[in-house]
Amino acid sequence: MTTDLHEPLSAYAERLHATIGDRHHVASPLGAWLLLALSAATADTDPATGQLADALGTDLARAADVARALLDAPHPLVASATALWLRPGRLTDEPAGWRAALPAATEVGTLPDQAGLDAWAREHTHGLIETFPLKVHPDVVFALASALATRISWAQPFEVTDARALGPASAWARDLRRALRSPDHGHQGAIVTTDRAGDVIMHAAQAQATDGAGLVVLSVAAAPHVPSTDVLAAAYDLSAGAADGAQPPGRRSLFDLPLGEAPLWTLREERVRTRSRDGREERHSAVLPCWSAHSEHDLTAEALGFPAATAALAEALAQPVQGFEARQVAMARYGRYGFEAAAVTGMFGTVSLPPEGVARTAELRFGHPYAVVAVATDTRADGATGPWHGVPVFSAWVTEPDDLPDADA
Repeated sequence: MTTDLHEPLSAYAERLHATIGDRHHVASPLGAWLLLALSAATADTDPATGQLADALGTDLARAADVARALLDAPHPLVASATALWLRPGRLTDEPAGWRAALPAATEVGTLPDQAGLDAWAREHTHGLIETFPLKVHPDVVFALASALATRISWAQPFEVTDARALGPASAWARDLRRALRSPDHGHQGAIVTTDRAGDVIMHAAQAQATDGAGLVVLSVAAAPHVPSTDVLAAAYDLSAGAADGAQPPGRRSLFDLPLGEAPLWTLREERVRTRSRDGREERHSAVLPCWSAHSEHDLTAEALGFPAATAALAEALAQPVQGFEARQVAMARYGRYGFEAAAVTGMFGTVSLPPEGVARTAELRFGHPYAVVAVATDTRADGATGPWHGVPVFSAWVTEPDDLPDADA
């Protein structure tokens, strides 16, 4: 059975991938969604909470419960981590409820420097992500982060085939030398009719299980003219049953399809020995390329929920902010023997407004004769000072000023 997260996460994934477009990329909608859910965990009544619920695709309490369940009972094959950091001097206990509302696994502490943020990203992604997606600066008041990573081996590795097996219409078949072919057993394939993408082909490869937990990587292709958003939506729909190994709804029988070449498959028939009840056996083989991607995504679009999440979290922490930053960096590699992927998502709340007070500004006017002294500085790499350090080199008394030349104006 799938978690209640599947439907809202599918909707969020569609929005995220739509903002990225159809360029080659990898992303983690879950990594971004988890940050929104952590903000929801701390949220009270605020105008932003309605927008936050819309982005999450569920009510705030349910989103917070799902995030807590995921983070406090991590998956053996998916490393996960979250953190909430505040600028030094702002970490107080005044907003009493926000700490208790967060998952127990969420790290809470003082905002690290950039080296610390980068180290956190590396530590929680098996070193797959080298740097945090945002650059810390003095205007950052608080930071929220999530990290997800997996590195798996296939239960049954792929075989190797000539890239021409990708099909005569494939440009990849001409550009590549070798491709992957699914083994006779251990992988799943199907031709499926979907609402969004029409007829698609799907392939599922499973990881070697650990303590009863596994990971399935699903590949879905549609006709070339189908928009990427529709193919991704179909893939998310099909993934709902992939964890159970169930036959997908809309699966087409190979005996209902014509033999020969089609844009997405080749269908042939042969005489075999089979124990199939009606003597008609269906087999699926898949040919895929290896691939890898490294992507960075701007998450500031309103539809992705981070403006509302920032406002809700700022309210809970009693930290009014003027702006926010949100970004994700992700990578993935898909090969013959396994799959690895990681993503780090970061959100900054920036420029806290100080309390009102009184400021005085002195404008210093050099409007009559004055003195000028030019003093040398002479410091060395070891911190010592040289003989020129502090020596006045030039001095002047200014009584006849010049007008600014037109060339410099």
